[in-house]
Amino acid sequence: MYYNCLVNIPKNTGKISRNKRGKTTYIEYTYAREYLPEKKYNVARRTTIGKADPDHPGMMFPNPNFEKFFPDVEIPAEGTAAEPVNESRSSCIRIGAFSVVRRIIEDYKLAEHLKRWDDRGKGLLLDLATYSVIAESNAAQHFPDYAYNHPLMTPQNKIYSDSTISRFIREINDNDRVDFLNSWNATHDKNEKIYVSYDSTNKNCKAGDIEMAEYGYPKNDVGAPIINYSIAYDMTNEKPLLYESYPGSIVDVSQLKYMLEKIRGYGYKKIGFILDRGYFSKANIQFMDSCDYDFVMMVKGRASFVHGLIMEHMGEFESKRACSIKAYRTYGMTVKAKLYADDDTDRYFHIYYKAKKQASERARLEADLDRMEAEMDKIKGREYKLPKRYEHYFKLTYHKDKFYGYEEREDVIE
Repeated sequence: MYYNCLVNIPKNTGKISRNKRGKTTYIEYTYAREYLPEKKYNVARRTTIGKADPDHPGMMFPNPNFEKFFPDVEIPAEGTAAEPVNESRSSCIRIGAFSVVRRIIEDYKLAEHLKRWDDRGKGLLLDLATYSVIAESNAAQHFPDYAYNHPLMTPQNKIYSDSTISRFIREINDNDRVDFLNSWNATHDKNEKIYVSYDSTNKNCKAGDIEMAEYGYPKNDVGAPIINYSIAYDMTNEKPLLYESYPGSIVDVSQLKYMLEKIRGYGYKKIGFILDRGYFSKANIQFMDSCDYDFVMMVKGRASFVHGLIMEHMGEFESKRACSIKAYRTYGMTVKAKLYADDDTDRYFHIYYKAKKQASERARLEADLDRMEAEMDKIKGREYKLPKRYEHYFKLTYHKDKFYGYEEREDVIE
């Protein structure tokens, strides 16, 4: 793929060569030389970085390899961006999945919600969204390969390079995001009862100096700073309502209040929430009560009040047909209790039990314990430090850094 713009052919004559094939002269760059001992000479390793323009001697049309080996040379723009030559499209365009995504875009009138954007910006943004769905990737450097054999929504089906896309994404600011979300939520019926399914996660960041990347509490801690982001859907997980990113040091529990205020700011009047257990805190629950929001929240099974409820009602419903939820082959019951000592409200707690899941979890635990015991038997009398998870299930005995024995922690295992 060659860009529809011209740059000077590099003057590094020792590494630049010309290779004429037919009527086209290709500019090649020697990026390495490999010595072949059996032949006792060097072999040049070359790659094509552009093709010469016959109308402008000393100039060439660059390709992505030119950007790789000459990153300091600025690719000139044609109009508003350096654009690939359109004739480099595939003769066979894949339209099936694209047609489905485009129909969704049209049905939801997404282009109309991008009020701050010109036609080029709208088309490129929607093309990137379509690419991420169809290719299941968001790597900008692979977008030109996708665009080579797919229809596009940019004017004249223009293909843009990965460097142009990077510049385009950098230009998107918070005002663009806020304006889109305001316009998107304005189309929903504010009097309709909605349940918002909300969750957040984090991503480890190794991209260098990014303001939002901070050390926090990641689910998978690799010692890197993280970025948190979250998304809220309607109850059927069909329509996203809002998304947000926030610094890695802010925990999910404290971020929930700001999300609730955003939802209220969009004008929704009858709202309920479906929340993961990561948002469980007294302050969050009191805030939702003050807003008169309904909510369903998963709770941590080992929390003391939850454990007390389970032990209190154990044996009352696990095998009763009246408590069977046949669609899920699960048994359940609902009880009323206060969530905390000074709670003003009696709340409904739903307790579930699934015999198949309990049996499989028990089998996995037994196998895991047997494996750990076999491992510890092998290293007795040797200098060895066992991982922390062993200490959860066993009392470990060390003497002068040598491992000598173990004893099951029956209270934990049971």
